[in-house]
Amino acid sequence: MRMYRGGASGGRGARPPMVAVVVTVVLLLAGCGAGSRTPAATATLVPCDFPPPPSSVDVNVLAYNSSAIDPFTNSMVRSCSKDGVTLHHEPVDYAGQSQKTTATLAGRYGTYDILETYGFVVPQQASTGKLHPLDDLMSRYGAQFGLDRLDPQMRAALSYDGKLYGIPMQAQTFVMAYRRDVFDRLGITPPRTFAELREVAGRIQRDGGIRYPLALPLLASSDVATAYDAALGSLGTDYVDRDTGRPNFDTPQAATAFTELRSLLPFMDPQVTTFAQPAVQQQMYNGSAAIAIMFSGRMLDLTQPSNSRFATDFAFAPPPSVAGGDVLYNALSVDGWAIPENTEVDKDLLFRLVAASVGEESSRAAVPAAFPAREGMVTPASSPFAAAQLDAIGRASPPEPFPWTSRISNETRPVVADVLAGRTTIPDGQQRMQEIATAIVAEYRR
Repeated sequence: MRMYRGGASGGRGARPPMVAVVVTVVLLLAGCGAGSRTPAATATLVPCDFPPPPSSVDVNVLAYNSSAIDPFTNSMVRSCSKDGVTLHHEPVDYAGQSQKTTATLAGRYGTYDILETYGFVVPQQASTGKLHPLDDLMSRYGAQFGLDRLDPQMRAALSYDGKLYGIPMQAQTFVMAYRRDVFDRLGITPPRTFAELREVAGRIQRDGGIRYPLALPLLASSDVATAYDAALGSLGTDYVDRDTGRPNFDTPQAATAFTELRSLLPFMDPQVTTFAQPAVQQQMYNGSAAIAIMFSGRMLDLTQPSNSRFATDFAFAPPPSVAGGDVLYNALSVDGWAIPENTEVDKDLLFRLVAASVGEESSRAAVPAAFPAREGMVTPASSPFAAAQLDAIGRASPPEPFPWTSRISNETRPVVADVLAGRTTIPDGQQRMQEIATAIVAEYRR
């Protein structure tokens, strides 16, 4: 996954979202499940063991609603609301979660006791003391809850400066969905590079009867930053050089990332900079697009006949690379549970609730909607897009675990949007982004 909160709205490892995306969801508001207004009553019931507290405790959980996140949230709400503890989770979209996270971490006392968070923003939140380090609790309860079977790389993604700040729940990566019936009819195969993507999209546009065959989430207020970072990462370039601390926006690769993304625009709807991931899904649902690249948490929806008459025609592949390298046009987002430092609820209890939600039973039940952090849950036989996920997750660019990363993503996003829209030239955009990033990094180098 997203991509991000704490003020950041997009980037490598960011969600849609792998993106702070405005997620349009159908929220089920009927009260079902203890203290929850989401469908917790249908969630998987799992063991959730903790000593009953001396007095009743209300625990507020903040997590946005999606098919990839809900299985974990709802399982925790349903299974752990007992013995004097009541968990509450209100429906919220991605943008709402971003705002609420910023607000709850800003005060001396917070509104929420358990936060869904992401590797992309953990460094910023942890470096300012907003999150509680979990190493001692992991040592105390890790064996009891089998947390040693959570993927080590995902645990590392929720760590900062050698300390663990989040328990990984699941990961999302870019996946390419395409209309197999259209590809078969035209005798074309899934593209492996941007050059092939342009060729395939042009063929569909010319001979396939689809005017705008390609759909990418390029929402100017969020996803566009994730897209640019994915292109830059596929070219082997970070926001900031890891050795020198110098931003890389004035490099040839930074210009190429812009050029390659702009080269796809003729094959996309002219309103693409207003499209978040739900709008991309809709283009695939109604047949106005034949190729989409978005986070894997969105793929299950495409396979549901209730959503589209083309559900049985969708096939899946890893996203292409920008220029033929091994690193794909990709964003890897690791989602997990964090405990805010300013919660007044016992952190020992909160850790037990979090650990229960990422157990074997809840993780297995989350497939194929999610790619759980618990190892061995996803296999090529587990879902139509598992093979694409497994390929893509191993070919994403490495994360940039620094507190400036999410800030750079957020503050350069308007420039990226202006360059892609043609309002700013590529050289002028590069110069402005270099200035912004240099000033941000300098704050941490003082």
